[in-house]
Amino acid sequence: MFSRAFSNPSKSKWIVQGAGVIWFLATFGLLQLYGIEQAIAIVDALVFALVFVFGVNIIDTTFNFYVPTGRNNSMLLIFPLLYCFVAVYFHYQLLKWIFDADQLYLVFLRENFILRWAILGIAEIFVAVLALAVSKLEEQKEIKNRESMMNELSKEAELSQLRQQLQPHFLFNSLNSISALTVSQPQKAREMVLQLSDFLRGTIRKDHQQWVSLEEELSYLKMYLDIERVRFGHRLEVVFELKDEVKQMRVPQLLIQPLLENAIKHGLYGITEDVKIVVQAAKEHNYLLLQIENPFDPEVAAPKGTGFGLSSVDRRLFLLFGRKDLLESNSVGSQFTVTLKIPQLK
Repeated sequence: MFSRAFSNPSKSKWIVQGAGVIWFLATFGLLQLYGIEQAIAIVDALVFALVFVFGVNIIDTTFNFYVPTGRNNSMLLIFPLLYCFVAVYFHYQLLKWIFDADQLYLVFLRENFILRWAILGIAEIFVAVLALAVSKLEEQKEIKNRESMMNELSKEAELSQLRQQLQPHFLFNSLNSISALTVSQPQKAREMVLQLSDFLRGTIRKDHQQWVSLEEELSYLKMYLDIERVRFGHRLEVVFELKDEVKQMRVPQLLIQPLLENAIKHGLYGITEDVKIVVQAAKEHNYLLLQIENPFDPEVAAPKGTGFGLSSVDRRLFLLFGRKDLLESNSVGSQFTVTLKIPQLK
């Protein structure tokens, strides 16, 4: 009990010893009030304190390995009372043997046998109840720790799965484009294969890093845009507007790419003229504020897809920060804007 209540074993040892000293002093004082000689009172109190401390250790050890539940709760009374009876009987026989010549003290021992048993029994029952309470608290704490660990492992697994889904999703789109270019424009198809290889090599090399600087993330985005420009040619223009102060701010790796891919897909779908996508980054208090703005035709139905872009980013943000207010999207006229707020971890 005491070893679980306090993480330091030496501290729990001192607590038990302190309780034994208090028990000795209290017993000695009561014996003096009853008129027992000082020498006899010291031996009596010492033996009584020893059986008390021994009982505390026995109960502590017992309830470390066995916690009564339900009908077995009666053990909280039976076990301490049984031990106390044996302990008081041992105390009586030992003191009777040591001071066999002092008839008055022997009468005192015999007449107060039940009283000693009751006092020691109440104390040891209190220790047993305390041991059970501490055991229950420790059990609840362990359950919460296991639940917290399982939730953390589950969250990490889902984050890992989301990160792993990014490359196949982008890869399938790129391979479809390469397939389409192999017949009509084989040179562009070859160029796109080489650029895709560079992009994947760069992202795989950094895959173990969950957070990167915005500057490093932008270098990945520019490799990605080089691939997309092979697909869409001069129609696609992406402008980055950011200040130097935000370049070293941190972002979860490959968090922005699905948003940019979403902007390209929706911006170029149903629009025949050139498309300009603007990516802005600024510092707002302790947040990195990112905005991606793309044109779209509100009269044309959205292109079919898995809906992976916005939903994956929203889910990653929730898993990382436990918040659902970090990603917003809105449309005004023919402009669609996605706003992303990334808290900066200290």
